[in-house]
Parts: sequence; C-alpha cells; structure tokens
Amino acid sequence: MPAKPTTCVIGAGISGLTAGKALSDSGLPYTCFEASDDIGGNWYFGNPNGRSSAYRSLHIDTYRDSVSFRDMPMGEEYPDYPHHERIRAYIDDYADAFSLRERIRFRTEVKHADRNPGGGWRITLGDGSVEEFDFLIVGNGHHWDPRYPDFPGSFDGETLHSHHYLSPTEPRDLTGKRVLVVGIGNSAVDIVSELSRKGVAEKVFISTRSGAWVMPKYLFGQPIGKLVKTSPYLPLKVQRWLARPLPYLASGRMEDFGLPHPNHNFLEAHPTVSSELLLRLGSGDAVAKPDLRELQGDRVAFEDGTVEQIDAIVWATGYQITFPFFDPGLISAPENRFPLYKRIFKPGFDDVAFIGFAQTVPTLFPFVELQSKLAARYVGGDYALPPVPEMEETIRRDQERHFGRVVDRPRHTMQIDWYVYEHDIWNHEIPAGRERAAQGMGPKLAGRVLTAEAAAA
Repeated sequence: MPAKPTTCVIGAGISGLTAGKALSDSGLPYTCFEASDDIGGNWYFGNPNGRSSAYRSLHIDTYRDSVSFRDMPMGEEYPDYPHHERIRAYIDDYADAFSLRERIRFRTEVKHADRNPGGGWRITLGDGSVEEFDFLIVGNGHHWDPRYPDFPGSFDGETLHSHHYLSPTEPRDLTGKRVLVVGIGNSAVDIVSELSRKGVAEKVFISTRSGAWVMPKYLFGQPIGKLVKTSPYLPLKVQRWLARPLPYLASGRMEDFGLPHPNHNFLEAHPTVSSELLLRLGSGDAVAKPDLRELQGDRVAFEDGTVEQIDAIVWATGYQITFPFFDPGLISAPENRFPLYKRIFKPGFDDVAFIGFAQTVPTLFPFVELQSKLAARYVGGDYALPPVPEMEETIRRDQERHFGRVVDRPRHTMQIDWYVYEHDIWNHEIPAGRERAAQGMGPKLAGRVLTAEAAAA
C-alpha cells in the first residue's frame, strides 16, 4: 500500500483545527505546529503569542447559528451573540470532541518554510530542528499584524492599535481623556461605544474616510443574521440592489449621525454591526468626524477644517496579511492582495493550501471548515485543480462576483459572500474537481520528501 502524503499545518486557531479534523476524517497523517501554549488563536484572550485581538467586553457580531461549525453546531444554550469566553469554550469543545489536540505540538513556532525544488516542504522550527512534509496547510490567520496609517505631522499623545486594546484602562488608561478612534469596523465601533459611556472617557471622536452601513443586532425582534442573508440562486448584483433600502429602514441615514455616506452599496462589504454606536452619536456621547488631515502635536485636524484637542488615538485600521515563515520572494501579499483559487490554492503551487484568508460576509467559522474539507480532498486525491490559466481566470471572475464595486483598499481585497461560496463549492467545484481527479489531473503528493512516517508506511 503506497504511503499517504504527510502534511504540516501551521497554526491551531479555527483554521488549523478544522484542517486537522478534515485530514483526520480522511485518514491523512499530519502534524500541527502552534507557537502558543494552547489552541484558539484569535479567540484565545490574552494569547501569550500576541496574536489575539479580543478585548474584555467583546461579543461576536454575527448570529450564533451563522458562526457554528456545521460538524458541531452551537446549541440553544448559547445566546444569540455569545461573549468571547463562550466562543473560546466552544472551540475547546470542538477540539476535544474530535481529539484534535493529540496532533498539535504546542510552544513550537515555525520559523521558516522552504519549498524543495521537486515539491514538498522543509520546516525549520524555533529550536532549529528541521522536519519535512509533502504538503503544507497555512492557517496562521490575518488578524494579528496591525496596519497603521500614515498621516502628515506628528502626535504627542498616547497611541495604540485596536489589536492591543483590552479595556478602557488596559493597556492604556483612557479614563477621563479625549480619545480619537480611527476606523469604522466592528472593533472600532465597540471601542467607541465602550469609551463614550458616561464616566469613562471625557470625549470620544470617531473618524472614518470610507464610512460603513451600521446595522443593529436585532431587527423586528430577531437577530439580524436570521433575516438578512444572501441566496446563491439569485445574482449578487440583483440582491444588493433589492437590499439597498434595508439599512435606511433599520438605521436611517448615516449622514444624520455625522458619518459619511458609505462609499459602497449595502452588502458589498461587511456591514458594521452595532446596536449602540448610533445611540452614542445621537446622544452626543460620541462625535463623528471625517478623515484625518494632519496630526498637530496635541491636536488633530480633520478634512472638514475642524481641529480637536486629543489625548489618545486608537488606530482601528485593520491588519496586514503576513507570512513571517516564507521568503517574500516566494509567497507574500503586498497591499493585502493575495489572489487564491477558491481562496485556498495559489496558482503554480501544487503542494500548499491556505485556510481562512478571506473577509467573509457574514462569518468565518463554517467558511474555514468547508475550505479545510476541500483541501483534505485534494491531499487525499479525491479532488484535483484545473490548469493554472483556468485557475487565474476563475479567480478574476470570482473577484468580480464577490467584490461588487467595492473600492480597492486593503480591507476589501478578500471579500467573499459565504452563502454564495458554500453553494459554489458543494454544487460546482467539488463535482468538477472529482471529475478532474478521475481523469488523472491531480499531482502525486506522497513521497515528495523522505519522512520517518512515510518511510514506515
């Protein structure tokens, strides 16, 4: 019996865990390397590896049923919008239910991943040791390397990125201060809402250039995720057009709260979900400002000509896609542009898969689970990729389909509608890939490198 391909999985967040489960379900050998001392990645609050962006008050902004893994749905004992501690416990339960910890090597950082000329990977670990694998699955996440904007001038006060924000007093004490939050994603509006409560910050400003559609967590008494979702049976352009009145019905005009009109149509980018931000703005507890024009020591000038005295700035300006273990000339994502076939496979590389590198509307959990299942089919030989030119053309078409007319900025380079993606993978891509595999189009992955496990088999 021929040896099965050996796989290295980098990271034990939700991407690495679902990859491990999918490989195990297919009987494929793998080893997962995790730099931290436990699983969870971004959902491990206080993660000693610095990768978690969770703050103390964080609750998910996506309805419980949408966040659930398909192989282990959350039960009704979970609230509609669980706190991050409940999400972490759910991830722990998932890992335990499928015995995933057994194949994870904790406190083991991947320092370098080198691709062999004939395929396969040399993995250099933090202790200097080297191990080899036929296949590589990358699940190191893309919400851990903060991106900072570059504005003219300089600022004399305190600054921090939202990635490092834990509470109004951690890691900086923002109590009684005049705070500017830059950005309008979910983290930004949560921080604005928390700091602008009476008795916390003296004054809170929120500055945004592009704007966003701010939607409440509940609509007509129901979680908004139960009422607002796309369908794979109707073109996204049509659905977005039909849905345009919805944010006006749910929240009104963003301009009435001092926010700019969004530079994209509803559902072309992830809506910002908050039941508190507009209340804070409407109550005067928080003040909306346009884009920054210049930093002026202890003041900030905005594009509308106004100037405000500011004690601290929280940059809620997103993240860079970073692969510290790859040589940049081999694999990198300049300006967060990282085109992948079905958001998994890089054209020209037949021995690596990327899990979780997308901005999914509305949720990432079932997305990485499905990606992992497809990657495992590929490693096991039940699914094959099309030729590189076809892959590149499909990437172009998928980008047009999912992006709409979203402005090409780093936060929008990986936009995916989950429901359309899920339907496409199950109903089109998997059957087509199975047919390609039957025609012998899949690569021979097993035995590309000599490992102890492969030799024993």
